[in-house]
Amino acid sequence: MTLYLIRHAKAGRRSEWTGRDADRPLSAKGRRQADGLVGLLAGRPVGRVLSSPSVRCQQTVAPLARDRGLDVELTPALDEGAAVDDTMQLLVANATADSALCSHGDVIPGVIEHLAATGTEVKGPRSTAKGSVYAIEVDGERFATATYLDPPT
Repeated sequence: MTLYLIRHAKAGRRSEWTGRDADRPLSAKGRRQADGLVGLLAGRPVGRVLSSPSVRCQQTVAPLARDRGLDVELTPALDEGAAVDDTMQLLVANATADSALCSHGDVIPGVIEHLAATGTEVKGPRSTAKGSVYAIEVDGERFATATYLDPPT
């Protein structure tokens, strides 16, 4: 099984957005990155798509969900500011199904550090570039590897 932990694609600037930050949408570049995730994950099984409730995360995985005929399921365990323990519990709960999970730049580094500290081999840079993906391979009951995939261009 594989879990795809996705950093939301490029959104408009926080400083230029006048509404609630959770409602801040993707920029034009971010929409292209979101569309590019379909190709990046082509040929890889995805049976569930989960997302932070933030609009930018939902928009990031919406094309992938449409391509796979799936709904985007919202969960606070992927929201900005979520506790690493909560996000890890979500990963463990989904370790039996190939899933795509979209979160934020403050959550993903903590998850990757936790995985590394508990024996998961992290391959590639430890980056959270917008639109990037960590492909987390599950071997039985453990997370074996977390491989960084560059964002689609």
